[in-house]
Amino acid sequence: MALASHKQANEENEIIISLPKESGLGAGPYLHLFQDFWCPTNSVEGVNKFQKHFDAKDNDVFVASFPKSGTTWLKALTFAIVNHQQFSSFDNHPLLSSNPHELVPFPEFMYSHDLHDQILSLSNKSEPRLLSTHLPFPSLPQSITKSNCKIIYICRNPFDTFVSVWEFFNKIKPVSSPEFIFEEAFEKYCNGIMGFGPWWSHMLGYWKESITRRNKVLFLKYEDLKEDTVFHVKRIAEFLDSPITQGGESNTVIEHIIKLCRFEKMKDLEVNKSGCILNGVEKKNFFRKGEIGDWINYFSPSMIEKLSKIIEEKLGGSGLSFKVHS
Repeated sequence: MALASHKQANEENEIIISLPKESGLGAGPYLHLFQDFWCPTNSVEGVNKFQKHFDAKDNDVFVASFPKSGTTWLKALTFAIVNHQQFSSFDNHPLLSSNPHELVPFPEFMYSHDLHDQILSLSNKSEPRLLSTHLPFPSLPQSITKSNCKIIYICRNPFDTFVSVWEFFNKIKPVSSPEFIFEEAFEKYCNGIMGFGPWWSHMLGYWKESITRRNKVLFLKYEDLKEDTVFHVKRIAEFLDSPITQGGESNTVIEHIIKLCRFEKMKDLEVNKSGCILNGVEKKNFFRKGEIGDWINYFSPSMIEKLSKIIEEKLGGSGLSFKVHS
């Protein structure tokens, strides 16, 4: 057993060594170009195992996202919808005592640890299993893409995404990671060099799937969810065939779910103010501002022009666009 484990570790190291690497925005000193996306060093092993060993079930639900695009909020909303029959009391709800990332785990991060234990843990998870991923669509395990499980994807205006990424990784980066000034980090982002990037191909992969397979992928924008939360939470519930969309009390239930998952409420919960999760990241770092348009306080005119051109170049003609709030 120890020999097999040692052999596997050597294989993982060989994969990492063989990949192109760059310093970039991620949870570690380097990012590796793995299957056409930039994967943090400490995630390559977990991603590889996730692809090889994850066995999707038809009733699985995945929350997929590009990092710092509203993941935590969407996890909370989706958890409350999926588990409403089990946890119908909003006064004693798991979201009041657990961080959304604990309730909706990332298998690619879990698989970086003991594989057997994590496979067992996921197979014993109550159904429907609610899980999450930062992987681009083409790199998802085939068992996910070929099954009937559902994916809810969220992305965000690329301007605000960069600011959120910059602030987040500055707080969590290890001492061994390179120091980037804002302008250097922006150049990396414009070149797509950040964890799970390029951001444009990440968005487009799920966008195209949401058009061709509407029953498989629901595509959301953070800005839309903020501006008309009731409408889009109903969309999520309908996409998941949730019973809360039927009956006279559906609006009341949805209002309660929205209130339970409000950014300010979650940020103020004791459980989200202290302690760590996801390989030592402090829970409080997942709650910064949750605002739309904060990027205007960071960007110079030349940066605005440059990123606007990249958005037009990469997303033009796809039908995917973003309103710029300033």
